[in-house]
Amino acid sequence: MVTKREDVRNIAIIAHVDHGKTTLVDELLKQSGVFRENQVVEERVMDSNDIEKERGITILAKNTAITYKGTKINVIDTPGHADFGGEVERVLKMVNGVILVVDAFEGVMPQTKFVLMKALELELPVIVCVNKIDRPEARPNEVVDEVLELFLDLDASDEQLDCPFLFASARDGYAVREIMDLVNNRKDMTPLFETIIDYIPAPEGDPEANTQVLISTIDYNEYVGRIGIGKVENGTIKINQEAVVVNHHEPDKQKKVRISKLYEFDGLNKVDVTEAGIGSIVAISGITDIHIGDTICATENQKSIPFQKISEPTLSMNFIVNDSPLAGQEGKYITSRHLRDRLFRELNTDVSLRVEETDSPDSYKVSGRGELHLSVLIENMRREGYEFAVSKAEVLYKTDENGKKLEPMELTYVDVPEEFAGTIIEKLSQRKGELKNMSTSGNGSTRLEFSIPSRGLIGYRGEFMTDTKGNGIINTISVRIVISECI
Repeated sequence: MVTKREDVRNIAIIAHVDHGKTTLVDELLKQSGVFRENQVVEERVMDSNDIEKERGITILAKNTAITYKGTKINVIDTPGHADFGGEVERVLKMVNGVILVVDAFEGVMPQTKFVLMKALELELPVIVCVNKIDRPEARPNEVVDEVLELFLDLDASDEQLDCPFLFASARDGYAVREIMDLVNNRKDMTPLFETIIDYIPAPEGDPEANTQVLISTIDYNEYVGRIGIGKVENGTIKINQEAVVVNHHEPDKQKKVRISKLYEFDGLNKVDVTEAGIGSIVAISGITDIHIGDTICATENQKSIPFQKISEPTLSMNFIVNDSPLAGQEGKYITSRHLRDRLFRELNTDVSLRVEETDSPDSYKVSGRGELHLSVLIENMRREGYEFAVSKAEVLYKTDENGKKLEPMELTYVDVPEEFAGTIIEKLSQRKGELKNMSTSGNGSTRLEFSIPSRGLIGYRGEFMTDTKGNGIINTISVRIVISECI
């Protein structure tokens, strides 16, 4: 019998880059009592990777859990960059609702549209949190209108349109339900906690049914190997239980396993548990070749769960063994074997990456979602002591059923001061960009919307900063449905 588990809520925090997702999670952790009073806590504690800390961006989705008035809230912090959109797509299968964070000044941005579209496609309820309300130039009322327009553009249902709006400053640690409460009721995050409990539905499942756990994320540990993270959809999963790994998209896959280690999330830690019921987000170790999209199910009822298809890569580079005269002077790992092992190990955790062997034993073709995606991988490998060369980036072409060569297109949104608008239009037009829309805001800024081939943007970001004297912002979204015939 299908029942609700009222003591659990599963949510994901989604937003455009730099709208305050990670800072909001930090504040929820602090106010739920995860940290001791005198504990030293870093800013953006969820950004654990060195590059995440340095750049101030989230690259990998992270799981945490907090408890509020006896209800456990599993929270997933997601990346905001389009290059890491694969992370967002897959974790939404684990949750029952989302918090959409929108900057009170910037308003709706390109990635806001992308992540909200994914949430609405899965029919997830949405809580809108207008963040950074403390900014002097904040315009909350206009931002609310922009969000509602976006809901309408994405064909949201009446229930989705009737979503709650909250106004918050994650940095200062308060949230309110109404704009007029900002004067007297700026206390803490209680309104947000209560909205999560009241509005996000409790997970549903049949506790008496056979075990079903859909793996949505893979973590990796040198000591225990691959760790599968997913939600218990039905039944109960227990330590030492005999189970079978199946995959909806690979009907032939069938592997018997034993559950040797089982964890649940508590704050920033993984806690050993002996069993977990419906709605719990669990981490499972001890299964060597577990993959994203696998279903762990009971031996007597081997029924897989369909999984969200991840968007395809758009850019590729060749990673090549360094054979220059100066080879071996900077890195510890320089051979093709080292390079191969490291690249294929990256596939353990990065579902959007593709690694292919080439005709040469010293070269590997690596495909990713964008320049930032590949550059983060290169930088991580460099810091780990790998020495290698890379080719220039190339877009991935496809051929349709009529034999026509196709290429990926990108929607590009540029925010620049008015005096630079002409220069940007000229530069992007030279790169096969087509101006779709142009609007101005009251603060002397112009927003330009282009449709441009992915190859036209390669190498442009550095040039863009020069053209705008560092005052411009450029955002892109890969369009994989709308693909143009190659010119």
